[in-house]
Amino acid sequence: MSPAFLLDTNVISEPTKQKPNAGFMDRLEREGDRIAISSVTWHEAVYGMRLMPDGKRKRAVLAYLTALSVPILPFDVAAAEWLADERARLHKKGKPVPYADAQIAAIAAVNGLTLVTANAKDFNRFEGLAVESWMR
Repeated sequence: MSPAFLLDTNVISEPTKQKPNAGFMDRLEREGDRIAISSVTWHEAVYGMRLMPDGKRKRAVLAYLTALSVPILPFDVAAAEWLADERARLHKKGKPVPYADAQIAAIAAVNGLTLVTANAKDFNRFEGLAVESWMR
């Protein structure tokens, strides 16, 4: 089955939390084979893990990332062009966007995926992007 949802960086580590959000975990279970992450999210997750002090939490995150079995979608030419258009449109309106968020949005948009995030307001400014929160 092909992906329908792209998980944002701010939700990818939810399963590793001591008390993960129950609504998110229920939805993740239901949609498991329909999710993907972006190469940008993968970078942010691995980078964040490598900055963690050695210990139980870091080992848990490393084990989780090692076991994570989802497609990782690249920031490709189509995403770069979509992002250029959106950044230019938003820049002209005086609304610059964080670059990593914009890359994630572009990957979701060009792949026709709904972006799943805990911060929908960070992504609502993009045109042609479906956004959902699974946090309840």
